[in-house]
Amino acid sequence: MTTNSPLDRRLDKAPYAAIFALTWPQALMMVFHFLIGFADVWVAGRLGREVQAAVGFMTQAMFFFLVVAVAVANGSVAAVSQSAGAGLTRRVQRFAGLGIGLAMVLGAVMLLTGQALDRVFLRLLQLPPAIFPVAADLLHIFLLILPGYYLLTVSNALFRAGKDVITPLWGMMLVTTVNALGDFGLGLGWWGLPRLGHVGLGWSTFGSILCGTLFNMLMLVRRGTLTRRSLPPWRWVRRALPYLVAVAWPAGLMQIVWHSAYMVLFALVASLPRESVAAMAGMSAGMRVESFLFLPGFSFNFTASILIGHLLGQGRIEDARRMGLRIMKLGVFAISVLTLLLWFVIEPIVAFIAPDPTAAPHAISYLAYNMAGTPPMLAALILSGAFVGAGATLYQALIFGGAAWLVRLPLAYLLGHRLLGSAEGIWMAMLASILVQCAAMFWFYFKTPWWRFTLRKERCQRPR
Repeated sequence: MTTNSPLDRRLDKAPYAAIFALTWPQALMMVFHFLIGFADVWVAGRLGREVQAAVGFMTQAMFFFLVVAVAVANGSVAAVSQSAGAGLTRRVQRFAGLGIGLAMVLGAVMLLTGQALDRVFLRLLQLPPAIFPVAADLLHIFLLILPGYYLLTVSNALFRAGKDVITPLWGMMLVTTVNALGDFGLGLGWWGLPRLGHVGLGWSTFGSILCGTLFNMLMLVRRGTLTRRSLPPWRWVRRALPYLVAVAWPAGLMQIVWHSAYMVLFALVASLPRESVAAMAGMSAGMRVESFLFLPGFSFNFTASILIGHLLGQGRIEDARRMGLRIMKLGVFAISVLTLLLWFVIEPIVAFIAPDPTAAPHAISYLAYNMAGTPPMLAALILSGAFVGAGATLYQALIFGGAAWLVRLPLAYLLGHRLLGSAEGIWMAMLASILVQCAAMFWFYFKTPWWRFTLRKERCQRPR
């Protein structure tokens, strides 16, 4: 991507229109991603509250196994977007090949590691006895799709880094369709298919991810992103890999710290002195509703990483800083309006997702606190996208990890187990950590030279 591209000229003349052009397909893609989880939880709710609680719990566990894929994806976004901004096509292809190769190898390693330690992993989580067998079945199936999931995650990042937000949208539509057909068909036995219950939910995830991965690989080859030139010589790999690792390891650490914190949070809910299973089911349902608010947030986050990476690749640091703030302001305004509208219909939505009468009150309580924290949470999330585009994932790890382990979890234990003895104390701790996280993100954005992590530092000038 050169500095004279149509999108770059549009960014200069009508920046908000350019932001919207990149954001809406990603927002729609996130809607389909939401529908995947919505179908899983809805069908699980019809199979019993134990299944619904296990599905929510194993969704978080799956994120834990995908942290390395997300790390490689973040490194690829930074390297490819900056290279595309600098107009270095060959380097874009080589970083794409390097990212896909790492995804294949690391996905296989995580599969083997997970299969060797699956029972140990589940026991460490201290699941209630009623949930353990269901969670074990789901984990066994989810582990099998890890290599495909790694390729899907990294390939989607490569499309975004090249400002192609339409191709991954088609891929996510395919994944959503196959997953929904599998959930209702294999989970509930619709359309004459065998009713496999929670096992059917696991295999529908397997089939949908496999279809999406094959589609993405085909499109990368057809677009010329993956060619013979994408197989870099070892001498180039030795020089390029350190930057990819330097961006990826903090991103991976952040994912481990963040999702392990969620696993501990689930364990704190599971070990509450009363109504633990109902609270877990309510939290699972509440997180599904809450995730709807994160759809535009993640799309704005992705847009920030794309545009900041391209602008820094061109050496336009001051423009990159202003662009990050523009994206954040637009995103927070849109999300605040959406949050307010959703709150007016929250009770029927929760009743639809969590039909169990003991789980619904916990879901509403969870949402009351977390929806109040949605605007500051997503302000921090969007600005963190700017850090990803710049390769400053170390700052992202410090902020999100610190808020989770130094604020959220200690407060959750103190309020949930010691002072109040209920799930509401844990929800209070979540809101407090969100406010701390947002304040820290603003400080780092305005007070630190986060652009110094850019791949081509010599092309960048310090802002005046």
